[in-house]
Amino acid sequence: MKTLKDVPLSQYTTFQLGGPCPCLIECLGPDELIATVQKLKKVHEPFLLIGGGSNLVISDHGLVPTVIRYLSETPLIERRDQAVLVAASTLLDDLALFCADEGLGGLNYATGIPGTVGGAVVGNAGAWGRQVGDALKSARIIDAEGRVKTVGPEYFGFSYRHSLLKESNEIIIDVEFALTPADRALLARERAEILKKRAEKHPDLTREPCAGSFFRNIEPSSQAQRRQAAGWFLEESGAKNLKAGGAYIFEKHANIIIKGRGACSQDVHDLHLKMMEAVKRKFGLQLVREVRFVGKFEHALQADSQGFW
Repeated sequence: MKTLKDVPLSQYTTFQLGGPCPCLIECLGPDELIATVQKLKKVHEPFLLIGGGSNLVISDHGLVPTVIRYLSETPLIERRDQAVLVAASTLLDDLALFCADEGLGGLNYATGIPGTVGGAVVGNAGAWGRQVGDALKSARIIDAEGRVKTVGPEYFGFSYRHSLLKESNEIIIDVEFALTPADRALLARERAEILKKRAEKHPDLTREPCAGSFFRNIEPSSQAQRRQAAGWFLEESGAKNLKAGGAYIFEKHANIIIKGRGACSQDVHDLHLKMMEAVKRKFGLQLVREVRFVGKFEHALQADSQGFW
């Protein structure tokens, strides 16, 4: 566990944006997280919890609360027969790779998705028609009073890109997933194909910082229809040509905002409002964000201020 003072939070998000915080505490595993959270709650110290920072835009003004970063570059995973127990600080792609190597099916679709397991559960992340809530067997969480308890999948109220933890701000410590036996070679080929497809459609975060897809896909108007990609509506509404300061839209995907030269967090916020307005004007649809804003933003519709991954 490491404590850092006056940290620029731009170093801890995939957007590479955000002002400073007075104190950042790095927790790698469950024991460190539990001890840190319970200590802060005991002294009534407000804090913000982050993981990989892949679905996050932090204000240029920075944050006043302490920030806990729950992320481990080394996977913390234990196989339990046809299940795995994984620390929420583990990167989701590391979990997908571990399961593929172990011949366990059920999470291969998560290949290449950035962020931590904890963040994936809170946002019910997914791809290719699958989502993490489908395989979740149980999880240990820290509730609002700082108590540790074990809960089942029904506790999360999973829906498309959402769980109830987005509102309750309870904290995930670790997760057990129930999986199925699968052929290792087949999983490896599937994983390679997914990585290839993602590379063709998504930016390289080292050269074009972003937070991935910015808005949720559009809900179907009837049970017979599938969700429609938000990127299509953005493309058709002309939003792909929009800019705000140094922020612009990725050329291969209209639902991805890129941090360009000189861009700040406010630019990203302003651009996402323009995108919403374009789709509203053209189709009468209200886009819903996947990405979360934290801190002070001008013209903010809704800013988040509590703990999450």
